[in-house]
Amino acid sequence: MPSILINRNFALLWVGRSISNLGDYVFDTTLVLWIATRLAHGQSWAPLAVSGVFLAVSIPTFIVGPIAGVFTDRWDKRRTMLTMDAIRAALILLLALSAILPFPLAAGGVLPAGIQLGVIYLVVILATTCALFFSPSRLALIGDIVEEPHRPRASSLIQMSESTSRLVGPAIAAPLFLLFGQQWALIANALSFGISFLALRAVEAPPAARSVASGETGNVLRELAEGFRFFLGNRVLVTIVVSVMLVMLGFGALNALNIFFLTRNLHAATGLYGVLTSALGFGAVAGAALAGMLAQRVGIARLFWLSMVGMGVLVLAYSRMTVFLPAVALLFLLGVVNDATEAVIGPMVLHVTPRELIGRVSAVMLPAAYLASMLSTSLAGFLDSTVLSGIHARVLGITWGPVDTIFTMTGILTVAGGVYALVNLRGFALATTGELLTPTESAIEVESAARQCSFCRRNHGGVRRMVVGVRGMNICSDCIDRCNLLIAEEETRLA
Repeated sequence: MPSILINRNFALLWVGRSISNLGDYVFDTTLVLWIATRLAHGQSWAPLAVSGVFLAVSIPTFIVGPIAGVFTDRWDKRRTMLTMDAIRAALILLLALSAILPFPLAAGGVLPAGIQLGVIYLVVILATTCALFFSPSRLALIGDIVEEPHRPRASSLIQMSESTSRLVGPAIAAPLFLLFGQQWALIANALSFGISFLALRAVEAPPAARSVASGETGNVLRELAEGFRFFLGNRVLVTIVVSVMLVMLGFGALNALNIFFLTRNLHAATGLYGVLTSALGFGAVAGAALAGMLAQRVGIARLFWLSMVGMGVLVLAYSRMTVFLPAVALLFLLGVVNDATEAVIGPMVLHVTPRELIGRVSAVMLPAAYLASMLSTSLAGFLDSTVLSGIHARVLGITWGPVDTIFTMTGILTVAGGVYALVNLRGFALATTGELLTPTESAIEVESAARQCSFCRRNHGGVRRMVVGVRGMNICSDCIDRCNLLIAEEETRLA
């Protein structure tokens, strides 16, 4: 019976990452406060300066992300994570020192605001680049140190840590910034990466899968194309990305326009906006905590699509709200189902992806979701400001305004994402403790079990075909294709 944190290695990984997550949200909030209240205070370009931070996150996500996936698959995962934590700790510490130490060549010993902004953006770009190497390495490491039956719980714990940090981090950052200044908030984040580094050092991981054998020279474009071909040929991965993009295309509108929904539709004061965001945050923590248990009870694929459909229905109900307290309750429930969805994606990806391709698969999925979120936020603001501006209609006894109309479209898109997942994930299931095959099982017994390929460990629901052998030995069509490719390459070399 595994412990609450599953095993020693995962416990170390989880503790280190939880502290680092908290530091990340303190850092993000500190940068916004530092720019808005000090560097650009009273300037007309202050909003543009703040938005530059978010642009600095976007640039490496789209440019470096795919290439990062290639190198993540080549390198040792634990060593990559250690390196990225060390680099980020150094970067944040240097930024903190730049806010403390005087510069002799600058007037008054203080760098001009424009140069300080440039330094901030550069640090954000480099830190985000490190995160693009760190995240897929962490996913692969979880696959190495946590057995498949326990991965939903592992993902649930990680998502709960993320949601808690998202809720608590900004609340800590504001008083820390106001009382002690930006330098101490930055130093706190640097220390969080140091703690994560020490925790990772203590993790005992098996040899990591590598896409390029030691001593061989890789080809970035060829490896990138291989990862993209694998992604497009796997229905589970394609289904996850398409479903998530449909949800994100609608869901970004909620983040962009909820403040206007509060004042126009709920007829509440702007000061209550924090209550709405807190309700969503507390719901997210609860949803992440429940995800592991629910995945075991109802099945991971069913939880995935049910949560999406539930999100869509809740958004549709929320769009009709005109009273504040019921709207708060709906947002809490929305947070629950949203994080339940996010918590099950990792185990599903690990189930159908060979160890040596996890980085490149992640490099496709992350930019796709990020792009959908950006498009949704931009489109929602555009529609509310132009096409739907001033709309006030009554159809079938229902009053329609700009924001609630957009939220209704959001709900419909989210339900569509859930239905798409329902249709395409039939038959998908993770192995459970009772289904782990033993060498003495016969081919007939294996036929009735959740079959796994003996080589890549993927379940029959995540591949085209599974060839079932005797004594628990099976091979999937993808591994057969890979063997045929290796044989053809060897025959070409010998010819």
